[in-house]
Amino acid sequence: MDEKIVIIGNGIAGSTLALQLAEKGTASVTLISDESSYFFSRTALMYVYMGHLTKEQLEPVSRESWDQSPIQRVKAQVLSISPEDKELSFRTSEEDVKQLSYDRLVIATGSKPAFYDWKGQEAEGVLGLYHLSDLDRLEKWAPNASACPEAVVIGGGLIGIELCEMLLSRQIKTTLIIRENFFWSSHLPESDAQFVEKHLHLHRLNLIKEDELQEINEDENGHVSSVQTKKGETISCRLVGITTGVRPNIEFLRDSGLDIDKGLLVDEHLKTSDPSIYAIGDCAQLRNPLPNRLAIEPVWYTGKLMGETLAQTFSGEPIKYNPGVWYNSAKFFDLEYQTYGKVSPKALKPKSEQHFHWETDDKAVTLAYNETSGVFLGINTFGIRLNHKIISSWIEDQIEVEKVVFRLEEAHFDPEFSNRYYKQIKHAFVQNH
Repeated sequence: MDEKIVIIGNGIAGSTLALQLAEKGTASVTLISDESSYFFSRTALMYVYMGHLTKEQLEPVSRESWDQSPIQRVKAQVLSISPEDKELSFRTSEEDVKQLSYDRLVIATGSKPAFYDWKGQEAEGVLGLYHLSDLDRLEKWAPNASACPEAVVIGGGLIGIELCEMLLSRQIKTTLIIRENFFWSSHLPESDAQFVEKHLHLHRLNLIKEDELQEINEDENGHVSSVQTKKGETISCRLVGITTGVRPNIEFLRDSGLDIDKGLLVDEHLKTSDPSIYAIGDCAQLRNPLPNRLAIEPVWYTGKLMGETLAQTFSGEPIKYNPGVWYNSAKFFDLEYQTYGKVSPKALKPKSEQHFHWETDDKAVTLAYNETSGVFLGINTFGIRLNHKIISSWIEDQIEVEKVVFRLEEAHFDPEFSNRYYKQIKHAFVQNH
C-alpha cells in the first residue's frame, strides 16, 4: 500500500511538495486548505484589486491540471493533530468535524498578519493583506474614493507598500505610518531607504515617520472613522491596513506536543520533534539556521525550495535543506528591487562591512564588502535586474568587490535594449576608492 502523506496548507511550499510527489507517484497525497481549493500566487493578490488580473489568473497551475492529478484536495480547517495516533481533526465548510489518518504529515500553513491588540482593531474597515478574504473585504470597504476617501496603512514592509499602491491606484488618499526614522530600516541601509522614500513621494504617498498607532476610532455604526497616533495626531480614514509583519500560522498546534518557538521547530531535514511530522514554508523555524540567515524566512522562493527539498527526501533520497545565497525581490510601485547576499541595515551593520552606493533619479545600486579583505558580501539594486546565478556565484566564490564592479555588466538581466549604467557605476566606484 502507498505511504499516506497529508499536507496542511496549499501555498507555494505545500503545493510544490504535493505536485512533485504526485509526479513521482510513490505516495498517496492529500492536500488540505481552508482558504482556496486551488493554489494561487499570494504575492500577486494586489494585481486583482488593481484590475490587472482575475482571481483565476493568480493560479500558476491550471485547475484542469489539479483536477486530473491524483492529489486528493480537501477544503477544510484543521482543528488539531494527534501525533501519537497519527491523526488530525478537521472541520469542513458544512461544519462537519472529521478525522484523517496519515503516515507522514507536513505542516505548511504559512503566516498570518501580526496584530498587536490596538484599541478598535475589531472595527469594520480594519484588515491585513494576506488571505483571499482580505481581498474581498478590501473590495467591500474601499471600492473607490467615493466610498473610501482616505486610508491609513500601519507598518512599512513590503506588504504595506503593496497595500498603499493598491489604494492609490483607486485614487484613495493614503497615509503610511512607520515607527522608524527611515523606510524599512530592518532591511535597507539608510542610503537605499532615502532613495525609495523619494520614489514613494513621487507617487503621492503621505509618509509619516517616527510615530505609531495608538488606537482606532469608530463611528456610530462600528466602522473606522479615524486613527490616533502616539504623538497625538488624528487622521480621518475609512480603512486601516495593518501590515506590521506576519506570524507563523500555528495556533492549532499549541497542544500538539511538538516543539514550538515562534514557529514550528525543524532540523536540517525539515523534520519536527515528531519523526513523522515535517514543517515547510513560513511556519517552519530552523533550529540551526546558516550564518547570516534568519530561522524563519517568510519568502516565496524559500518556501518553494523547502517543498522541493522535502519531495526529494520523501522519494528516498534524503537531503539537507540548503537555501543557498540569500535572495529576494519586490517592487516599490514601479521600482524593481533585488537583493543578494548580505547588505546590512544600519542597526545590524558590523564595522567590518562597508557600503558603496550609486544612484540616478530612478536607478540605484548598493554594494557591500569587507573593509579589510575587500571580499564582496552582497548587493541591492533598484531599477536594474541582475542574473541570479552569476551574482550568487560571485558571493559564494568570495571574489573582491573591485572585480564585481568591473564585471557587473556580465550579470545584466534587463531587457535587450534597456539602458545600461555600468560605466557610470564603475567610474563612481573608482573615484570613491
